[in-house]
Amino acid sequence: MNNTPVLAAGTVYGVLLNSKDEWATWAAQMNEPPYKAAPKAPVLYVKTANTWSACGAAIGVPVRAPEVEIGASLAMVIGEPAQQVNASTALQHVAGYVLVNDVSLPHASYYRPPVKYKNLDGFLGIGPRFASPAAVGDPNRLRLEVRVDGRLQHTVDLAQMRRSAAQLIADVSEFMTLRHGDVLLLGLGAQRPQARVGQRIEISAIGMPALGTLTNTLVEDAALSDAGPPQGAKAPSGGSAAHEVASVGAL
Repeated sequence: MNNTPVLAAGTVYGVLLNSKDEWATWAAQMNEPPYKAAPKAPVLYVKTANTWSACGAAIGVPVRAPEVEIGASLAMVIGEPAQQVNASTALQHVAGYVLVNDVSLPHASYYRPPVKYKNLDGFLGIGPRFASPAAVGDPNRLRLEVRVDGRLQHTVDLAQMRRSAAQLIADVSEFMTLRHGDVLLLGLGAQRPQARVGQRIEISAIGMPALGTLTNTLVEDAALSDAGPPQGAKAPSGGSAAHEVASVGAL
C-alpha cells in the first residue's frame, strides 16, 4: 500500500435504479417517452468535486429548499483500473470502501438526474474511514442506517441491489474504464428520507465499525457564503481545500 489519496485522484460516479425498490418505483414510467424502454446499462451520474464534504462538515442548503433528500450509499474506491472485467474478479479492483451521503434537492425525474439538483456545493458527504476489502468482506451483506437528529429514519439493505457490487463494476467497465482513484457508489434505496436546515445526519453500517459513522449538519447556504469552498471539499483551483477529503482513504 502507498499513500496516494484515492479521493483526489479520480471521478465520483453515482448510480440510479440499482436498488430493487427504486426500480419498482419507476417501473411504470420506463416505457413512456422519451425513453420507451427500461435501461439496460447502469444509469450513472457524476458528483463533481465541488460537492465533496468531509465528515463533520456543515452542508449548505439553499434558502429556496425547505428540505433536502438524504441518500445513504457505500462507495467503492477503485485501485487497479477496471476495463471489461468479469464479475468473478471485479472486486479485486476495489482498494476499499467508504460511506457517503449523496444529498439532492427533491425532484421527480430519473435516468438523467439534473445537475442543478444533485451537484450543489457540499452535496456529497464522505465518510471518516476508508475500510479495506478484507475488513468489509462482501459489501452486499451490509445494511446502512440513516439517523436524523439521532432518530432512525431509513435503512438501506445492500443485499437488495439489482446489481451486486461485483456485477456493477463489471457492467460499468464494459463501456468505460474505471481508473485508479475513481469512486463508484453502489446505489440508493427508494423513499429516501428528507431533512431540513439545523438537523444532524448520521449514516453508519450495522456491525461494521471499520467504516465509522458519517455525520454532517445542514445549515442555510448563506452561513457558508463567505467561507469559500465547503469544508473539506476540493477547491476549484485544485488548492489546499482538497486535503481533508482526499486523505479520507489512501491506497
